[in-house]
Amino acid sequence: MATRKEHDFIGELEIDDSKYYGVQSFRALENFKMTGRTFGDYPFFVKAFAQIKKAAAMANAELGVLDKTKADYLCKAADRIIAGEFSDQFVVDMIQGGAGTSTNMNMNEVLTNVALEMMGKKKGEYGPDTLHPNDHTNLAQSTNDTYPSSIKVATYAKLCDLQAELEKLKAELDKKGQEWKDVIKMGRTELEDAVPTTLGNTFTAFGHYIKNSLKQLELAKEPMTHLNMGATAIGTGINCHPDYKDCVEKHLSAITGIKFIPSTNFIAATQDTADFVFVSGVLKSLAVRLSKIANDIRLMNSGPRTGLSEVELPKMQPGSSIMPGKVNPVICEVTGVACYEVFGNDTAITHCSERAEFELNAFEPGIAYALFNSIVILENAAKTLRERAIIGLKANPEACLNHVLNSVGIVTALNPAIGYEKSASIAKEALETGKRVGDICFERGYLSREEIDKLLDPKNMLDPRMTK
Repeated sequence: MATRKEHDFIGELEIDDSKYYGVQSFRALENFKMTGRTFGDYPFFVKAFAQIKKAAAMANAELGVLDKTKADYLCKAADRIIAGEFSDQFVVDMIQGGAGTSTNMNMNEVLTNVALEMMGKKKGEYGPDTLHPNDHTNLAQSTNDTYPSSIKVATYAKLCDLQAELEKLKAELDKKGQEWKDVIKMGRTELEDAVPTTLGNTFTAFGHYIKNSLKQLELAKEPMTHLNMGATAIGTGINCHPDYKDCVEKHLSAITGIKFIPSTNFIAATQDTADFVFVSGVLKSLAVRLSKIANDIRLMNSGPRTGLSEVELPKMQPGSSIMPGKVNPVICEVTGVACYEVFGNDTAITHCSERAEFELNAFEPGIAYALFNSIVILENAAKTLRERAIIGLKANPEACLNHVLNSVGIVTALNPAIGYEKSASIAKEALETGKRVGDICFERGYLSREEIDKLLDPKNMLDPRMTK
């Protein structure tokens, strides 16, 4: 195995010459063995970081602080990484000490060595006349501005992907809402019979949940466009051209097609990570809604003989190793599990964000890991729920109507005509005897059969104006 020698101020190491990463990445590879999930396992994060580095090279060249030829090679190398090449070279664990320095240097080293090869040089042939990971690739930068900025760029992109998936889910829920607008079913509160509604109302409401989350996600994207590029170490902009911050944002906006702007206070932006808490809160809210939708469908599907059986989920897989013919609501269940993972990630993000001491938050890697996982999980959960549960979901109108007709809850519709006390007495007798509330009301002579039938007609209960 051919090797090359690389050094940092700690010492010299032999690096496998087939690797594009260098000595600092190698040290991180040895030091951080936490999750088994690497920088390269999140291609959207790699892409965002490479976009940041390309914008930095372009800005430095425009401002005359980086040789244009060097900048061109760095940009060409960045384009290859943005296109998905060298993903196996981004090897550092997502959870790491050092506020993301290892991730930044992993990008710097890979980017530099790819550019060196394109220049006809050898990997590791760093120098003032070629390229150096710190002097050129990291010029006018610090981990403390490139790392959080890359998280924001990546988060913005993935939130767009999540929104696109949620739009598809909303469309399917709305479609079911329209399809089942005339399927009358029993409404329930606290798992007890309430008053009638329709299956269409239920699914239209589900669609509205997603509509609200889409609005909230759009709001959450806005703070992701405020970057601290040019803040360098703690926000003072040391080692940075005074015009760099505006120039790098201009180039980054052109590269990504997204309007990014400098934060209004770089000192605050370098230490304050609460924007990520805000995004995570929106994701948690979405997880609550997805879990609620999945669980309601799971309950409505219960049976098929002894449960509610108001809807029928597509049969995905055998449900038992011992009970023949059993089919479980696995898609609804896995959606719930995924959402609980998001709840846990939100807690991790909150604690990591709170740990910002003085001028920097050293726990940003924990934020990035949890935040990215939440977005990916929710995108997958929405897609899975739509494709494997909602699209093939069937209604059982007969079961829905029977639950209404046999319910004690419909006695509520008699209140305006006979009062609460008599209605409560009817409900009590119905529960004790199993009789229908309309029959008890007629037997007691409270109302005529015609009046009872009109009040207890499920369609009239859905629109009280029809009983007047």
